[in-house]
Amino acid sequence: MQDIKTAGEPDEVGFCLYRSVAMPSLTADELSVIVDTASLNNRNMDLTGCLHHEDGLFFQWLEGPPIVLFRLLEKLRDDNRHLDMTILDQGTLPRRLFPDWQMRYSDRKAGSLMDWLQRRHDSSASSIGTFLRDIEILEEHAR
Repeated sequence: MQDIKTAGEPDEVGFCLYRSVAMPSLTADELSVIVDTASLNNRNMDLTGCLHHEDGLFFQWLEGPPIVLFRLLEKLRDDNRHLDMTILDQGTLPRRLFPDWQMRYSDRKAGSLMDWLQRRHDSSASSIGTFLRDIEILEEHAR
């Protein structure tokens, strides 16, 4: 995580954390296409974030220019590859949590969000954001 703003970054960075239910028929290949497409689209829209998939649920953290971010959220609500999209938290940040990730992906193999939340007894959005950030560090050590 960077402690300084990216050059040209606005004073406020919008963020959103949501949870949704993945369609049961979603295949590994389709999931790979989602991540690849999101990475390209996010780069073009100056968005960054992380998608975590576990036990049929998606947890996604997105951050970037607030107007662009919230327009994307409206499109995501209509995406038929998931349902029951629930915003867990949204607002502004002084800087990005994922400045180097157009769309980072993690799953239960990388780390279990459910187990982590149960151990911490804290399911707040900031706690989930911490998990997503910390799992990045764990993955780097595994390389």
